[in-house]
Amino acid sequence: MGNCQSEELSISELELYTPQLSQYKLLYVIGKGGFSRVWKVKCQRKYFALKEMIKSKIIEKQSNKSVMNERILLQKLNHSFLVNMRGAFQTSTHLYIVMDYMEGGDLRYHLCRQGKFTEEQTRFFVICILMALQYLHKNLILHRDIKPENLVFDDKGYLHITDLGIARIWKPNNKNETSGTPGYMAPEVMMESDHGVACDYFALGCIVYECLTGKRPYQGKTRRQIRELIMSKQVKLPNLGLSKEVTDFVSRLLQRKAIQRLGNEGPDEVMSHAWLKNVDWNRHYDKLVEAPYKIVGKDNFDSKFVNQVLSISEYKEERDQNNLFQGFTYLENNDEQQATDIYTSKQKLLLSTKYY
Repeated sequence: MGNCQSEELSISELELYTPQLSQYKLLYVIGKGGFSRVWKVKCQRKYFALKEMIKSKIIEKQSNKSVMNERILLQKLNHSFLVNMRGAFQTSTHLYIVMDYMEGGDLRYHLCRQGKFTEEQTRFFVICILMALQYLHKNLILHRDIKPENLVFDDKGYLHITDLGIARIWKPNNKNETSGTPGYMAPEVMMESDHGVACDYFALGCIVYECLTGKRPYQGKTRRQIRELIMSKQVKLPNLGLSKEVTDFVSRLLQRKAIQRLGNEGPDEVMSHAWLKNVDWNRHYDKLVEAPYKIVGKDNFDSKFVNQVLSISEYKEERDQNNLFQGFTYLENNDEQQATDIYTSKQKLLLSTKYY
């Protein structure tokens, strides 16, 4: 009858195969967050991005649930236009996530350098973003923080979505989950209403507007100012010699009422818009289309990070007495860890025809 022994790894076996910090050569920091840094690292002739998070600061900011949520989502997701996780481990003071390295840097870095992009370049960016959003949304996941800083280029000039820190599996009553970045946050999220995938398409509209004009559609200095701007007028693209199709695309994405917004019925509605007609989605997915915006060099990151000589810092011991980070360790291709589906059949049924 075959081998009847359990294939589940014991704690000692798990520790044996768990990645260790000593395996990675730290090169330089390529990004920073409230309680984290992202390093470019090298391991066995391959480059990775290593996200370093400080336990004491995570606990101080009461962000342990968000950190664990991102870690769980990353384990279950794998897509050509996401930044995928390759491993996760922890020490007594830090959490680490090993991820794909994207040498092109983020869209914000290139917006600051270029000022704005052509309609052709922007359309290509949108195609990349939509393929990732289609995957997320058809798996019932709302990203909720689509912005230039969370869109990163590979060496071919294709964009990938990263940072699932505030992403959530959709549920009907989510009005209390109002995290996001002002300037890209949909009105329904900002007004603390229930929301669906349409919130990510509002953010996409903001990004297209910004890529084409060099400015965000709503430029208030505070969340309150931005909310007042959003509620006071409907933004439209200025007349810059752009096609009527892209003007309509942006206008429909930036509709203040989610029910009227392009994408409220799901990703396929957006991908079938006239501005994207004749797109060969399969060729783009296979990265056979030459990117219209070229990535030059291998260090497309803010010089304030790249030029610093840094090391992993030591922080006060945080023993995780309440097991806040239990289960954080992840071994890629471990079937036992990937066996449980994150979605219930009930949740799938709820969104079988609607995305809100």
